[in-house]
Amino acid sequence: MYALLALVALAIGAFRGRIDIYRLTASEPWKLAFSPVLGVVVGLGVVFVTRLCVHRFAWARRLHRDFRGLLGDLNGRGIFVLAAASSVGEELLFRGALLPWIGLLPSTVVFAALHIGPGTRFLPWTASALVVGLLFGGLFILLGDLGAPIAAHFTINYLNLGYIVRVDLPAE
Repeated sequence: MYALLALVALAIGAFRGRIDIYRLTASEPWKLAFSPVLGVVVGLGVVFVTRLCVHRFAWARRLHRDFRGLLGDLNGRGIFVLAAASSVGEELLFRGALLPWIGLLPSTVVFAALHIGPGTRFLPWTASALVVGLLFGGLFILLGDLGAPIAAHFTINYLNLGYIVRVDLPAE
């Protein structure tokens, strides 16, 4: 599925005459090097907030348990592949291809819509995808390339998926 998102992104870029969807603007070498580092820092900040929510709010613990049930016995390699594929595929499409074409807010709404889960209990996940999508879009606009959004997205998915699979929260 994520390879399909990347192919759609490349097709949109080609259709628009913008083959290089990785960069929004010409970036200086220091920005290209700094971008993924900032992305990891932002990703770690989001992970901190999600962990805080799991410890403080019943809705976050419920969401954690629901995702744990959906993920099953996903192993370390599976977590890495899922985090890498989702971060690259989604960022190429939503930030690289759609953001320059339809704008920050519409591309972020489409990103959040992709994160609608089965049932209203997943609405906090959708709302957080909207907020984080705006953050990723802001990083893309600010730095001019997808290094930060991809690194942040990977960091969040890798650490949160690992946490969900490893930590079995007691029922309330």
